[in-house]
Amino acid sequence: MDMVVALAKVAVIFAMVVGFVPVLIWMERKGAAYIQDRRGPNRASIMCVRAGGFLHSIADAIKLFSKEEVAVAAAFRPAYLAAPIIAFFVATVTVAVVPFSEPASFGGFPFSLQVADLKAGLVYVLAVSSLGVYAVMLAGWASGNKFSLLGAMRACAQTISYELAIGLAALALFMLAGSLSLSAIVEDQGFWPWRWNAVRQPLAFAIFFTAMLAEARRLPFDLPEGESEIVAGYHTEYSSMRFAMFFMGEYAHIAVGSMIMATLFLGGWQLPFCESGWITENFNLVLAVVWPGAALALIAVGAMLAKRFRRAYRDARDFEPLLFGALAAAAGLALLAALALGGGEEIPAWLPAAFLTALQTLTLLAKTLILCCAFIWVRWTLPRFRYDQLMHLGWKVLLPLAMINVVVTAVAVLMYGG
Repeated sequence: MDMVVALAKVAVIFAMVVGFVPVLIWMERKGAAYIQDRRGPNRASIMCVRAGGFLHSIADAIKLFSKEEVAVAAAFRPAYLAAPIIAFFVATVTVAVVPFSEPASFGGFPFSLQVADLKAGLVYVLAVSSLGVYAVMLAGWASGNKFSLLGAMRACAQTISYELAIGLAALALFMLAGSLSLSAIVEDQGFWPWRWNAVRQPLAFAIFFTAMLAEARRLPFDLPEGESEIVAGYHTEYSSMRFAMFFMGEYAHIAVGSMIMATLFLGGWQLPFCESGWITENFNLVLAVVWPGAALALIAVGAMLAKRFRRAYRDARDFEPLLFGALAAAAGLALLAALALGGGEEIPAWLPAAFLTALQTLTLLAKTLILCCAFIWVRWTLPRFRYDQLMHLGWKVLLPLAMINVVVTAVAVLMYGG
């Protein structure tokens, strides 16, 4: 039974991470469009429904699945084929130690939406995330292309340079929490936002976020893929789904990195200003507020969407606000009807714990999305660094600041007990 539950948790968490990928791709395109004052994706459709450009991600997947696989003759085939698999695997397996909610009990059966609560979870995160550079090095070397090899060498030097700053920033959090377990770090932060590590350790948060940008090889740190200098870097010789796995791995890295930062610095699953025990103890009151509130919110969203209807495009796109507005309003009315029909029934014993688990999971995912938006904002705002600027920032700015932060944190913990 324990094995079945563990496998189910792995499947659910893996599906959440993979599900983030098309959402992030859509957010990337729409965010770039808004920053550059243009519309963004709005052409791909299914039966004239475009879903605000979201269907472009599905169209991309179909295109990449159907494209021809091309492999250069000079490639060392075993490593060439393994590299994209390793890149995607490493990006997703890191999330195994992230607690999505606090431990709960369903009918006396303990349950936690976390694959493994390791005592050295923070070390696991740093160790596994550092393995991603092996995929890049294998891809660059095995492709038999000088530009791919240059991109791989850049990625290796960049990762080594910024991993030191990440490790020292995480060390300060260990000193505050007194544990390397991610669950203990979340518990230490509590539900008051001024206790979160982003407030207590703002310098560590800034260092960690900057280094995560470099680890994910995102602008302004995308020198391993510098199109104007080395074509496309380490994945120049990849096509079809092999290229797609590198592409998906990058966005999975962003999602997982944002999830790790939300756990370490933004309280993880903790709801701001609301203790989880209070929700279960006053579940009747919470349900009486949340259920009709969600129904009225859906009806209001439906009305707002319907109000946006206008003949702008003179085609089926004009009717999308009406379609989605009607669906949202219908969902809100269904919730109200269910409340009216089942209002007198007794609440099942498992419902408070299930509601709290879902609410805490949604809280962590919301914080993750906020940080993902920050990744997108930075990419489309800052230009690419020169390579000497990249090394200077890593070795002569972030590393000394991280060391100073560790010393100051140690003194503060010694004097004031954290």
